[in-house]
Amino acid sequence: MSFFKKEQEDVKVIHPPVLGWLEKKLSDKEMEYLWRCIDNRKESVKDTLVGQIHESKKLIDRSDWFFHNTINPLLVKYKEEFKNLGDDAPINQRHPYYLESFWVNYQKQNEFNPNHTHGGVYSFVIWMKIPTKHSEQNSNPISSGSNGHVISTFEFHFSNILGKINTHPYEMNPEIEGTMLFFPARLQHCVYPFYNCNEDRISISGNIMLNTAKLS
Repeated sequence: MSFFKKEQEDVKVIHPPVLGWLEKKLSDKEMEYLWRCIDNRKESVKDTLVGQIHESKKLIDRSDWFFHNTINPLLVKYKEEFKNLGDDAPINQRHPYYLESFWVNYQKQNEFNPNHTHGGVYSFVIWMKIPTKHSEQNSNPISSGSNGHVISTFEFHFSNILGKINTHPYEMNPEIEGTMLFFPARLQHCVYPFYNCNEDRISISGNIMLNTAKLS
């Protein structure tokens, strides 16, 4: 064995644990259910949110259908790929997850959602209707000369191992309709505005919490 090879074998590579998020394309059945929820939307929840958008209305998950059929499998997948974030909660007993809040957003042109986090353990966003194309939106003269094309973009913000702020954008296009992102509730994210379109952008959001009134 050469000295060089022996020296290489003495080197141990360390990959620190890093969390992430899940991306899921919803089925036709799931989308049909969500549109029915939207059709039966309830009172405004705008006063509980930071978004500078036209309207946000409460949704009801009848018989916990969406929680059992869509969210529960994502909770299992997240634990397999990363960890169970509920294990970090300052409680000494195990409690089940539940869908604590569930709402639909109607975003009009020029409106935005500033950088923010959510309450709870996990959160999600689902894009139901995207009436614009990212490339067309970023041909707007307002972005001329800019090195960032963030008009009509959803963006995650997070720190890397050196403390540098990284971003991960999702460009808003009709093709992203039916896409769900499932992520840690404390992961910062924002939504940039779109322009010159009179149609609403429609999305659904929700928060998953631990039900401390029950034991799992």
